[in-house]
Amino acid sequence: MRPLRALIIYLVVVFLGGALLAPWLYWLAQTTAHWLPQIAGAPFRRFVDRSLLLLALGGLWPLMRSLGATSWQEAGLVPPHGQWKKFSGGVLLGFASLAVVAGIALGSGNRVFFPGLTAHKIVGTLFSAIATAASVATIEEILFRGGIFGGLRRIFYWPLALLASSLAYALLHFLRRSDWPGAVSWNSGLILLPRMLGGFADFYALVPGFLSLALAGILLGLAYQRTGNLYFSIGLHAGWIFWLKAYGAFTYSPPRAATWFWGTSNMIDGWLAFWVLLFALAVFKFLPLKPTREPFSIAR
Repeated sequence: MRPLRALIIYLVVVFLGGALLAPWLYWLAQTTAHWLPQIAGAPFRRFVDRSLLLLALGGLWPLMRSLGATSWQEAGLVPPHGQWKKFSGGVLLGFASLAVVAGIALGSGNRVFFPGLTAHKIVGTLFSAIATAASVATIEEILFRGGIFGGLRRIFYWPLALLASSLAYALLHFLRRSDWPGAVSWNSGLILLPRMLGGFADFYALVPGFLSLALAGILLGLAYQRTGNLYFSIGLHAGWIFWLKAYGAFTYSPPRAATWFWGTSNMIDGWLAFWVLLFALAVFKFLPLKPTREPFSIAR
């Protein structure tokens, strides 16, 4: 029961602590408004998001230690030497899978390019998408696959740990964009966080959006389980994020487009992306991925 207790404490600290920390980060940002106006002007919900992520990352190593880990290699962070094929294979699968979604949506006329795109905007957006993909994919794979999935795998049979961690991944990416009206007080995060979970009351947002996110989490977790480290998962995740950023920046849905099937600028909130990800899962099953070592586990 000790590993399970450690995991429960970790989740309570992340959610409760993140909600309480968010106002302080918001107030700190206001003091730097003259030098960092973009950060100070961000909506309060962004500070809630960042507070959750900050505490999740800060508590990851104490959680892993309490579960018996003695090094970051046990969380999938092995030395990069010899891992290029895994990383590039992940990038290729992630890039190709969502390229199919983009190509079909654009070819059918259910997404169209913004008029007046300049070379400067295109190049700037592509570089920004690459930088975002690299940083976000690395951070989230360390957190969700190396930390949460790796931790749960020490308590439960790995398929159950995979499902639970994938649902947690989908949950934290399904937080609704709910703005905070008025002044921010010490308990604003506690009040706003349940509102951000309000997307679960919207069936058309839940299905297939949440299902696609959970399916993506399963794919990323299976990549970690099969390869023994995070490099394929990071590459796969980065390939997806690149398309999400570029697709939203360059295209829009014309009037009367069936976004329930084709998706919005989020891309993965339509049925087309869900079926493509399901196909990618079937393809992934047959990829010749061999772990360099068995994923670490401990006895109950």
